[in-house]
Amino acid sequence: MTVQFHPSAFIAPNAKLGANVSVGPFAVIEDGADIGANSQIGAHAVVHGHVKMGEGNILHPHAVLGGLPQDVGFKPETESWLEIGDGNVFREGFTAHRATAAGGSTKIGSGCYFMNNSHVAHDCSVGDKTIFANNVAIGGFVEVGNNVFMGGAVVVHQFCRIGSYAIVQGTTGINMDVIPFMLIGGRPAKHYRLNIVGLRRAGIVGADYKVLSSAFRLLKNKKSLDELQLTKELQYLKDWLAADSKRGLHGFVDITAD
Repeated sequence: MTVQFHPSAFIAPNAKLGANVSVGPFAVIEDGADIGANSQIGAHAVVHGHVKMGEGNILHPHAVLGGLPQDVGFKPETESWLEIGDGNVFREGFTAHRATAAGGSTKIGSGCYFMNNSHVAHDCSVGDKTIFANNVAIGGFVEVGNNVFMGGAVVVHQFCRIGSYAIVQGTTGINMDVIPFMLIGGRPAKHYRLNIVGLRRAGIVGADYKVLSSAFRLLKNKKSLDELQLTKELQYLKDWLAADSKRGLHGFVDITAD
């Protein structure tokens, strides 16, 4: 195992570091932290114990992983986790907290990009290839799907769900669920249309896109989706809508659907 670390960094004796991990000046890695191969820990970054990271993650200066939940009833001796996949980028000032319940985990997938000063609270779940722009903050127990884009300064209330391939307009406040594949924004937040650019980039085009476009119109008019051809995207949408929701759904703007 080759670990490259600055002499001013603190690496606890019982931390686990994979091959080719680099640790910058004044970084702190606590006992119990598990960091996968080829990861980079920047200057002044902190990886607390109770963090399990996959390979190829990049932690920029002053980012902090696995801090105590911001829950006044939490007992620090509780053994809970922050679990992270592979190939994520955590920019300056990013924070993510471990879960509140014993044995529980806050989870972040793979291939995500978290910009400056964004935050993932305790007990959240963030999917793969999702982007948080600067100053995004999600409250506890929020679920964010795959390939989601969260614009700058978006804030999300506890227990909300944001479906895969959704895009949330910058500075939007989310206090209900965001439907997959859609663009949402405004004050109060409402669904505008499909996330056209995101769907095109994901290769959801042609007949598959047309099915989702029809689904948007039906949902807006509070009609069943059962008449539509069942694609894998529509199946995901139907399953997502059928799942339990603690917050209900944000509504739709009153404009012509795309």
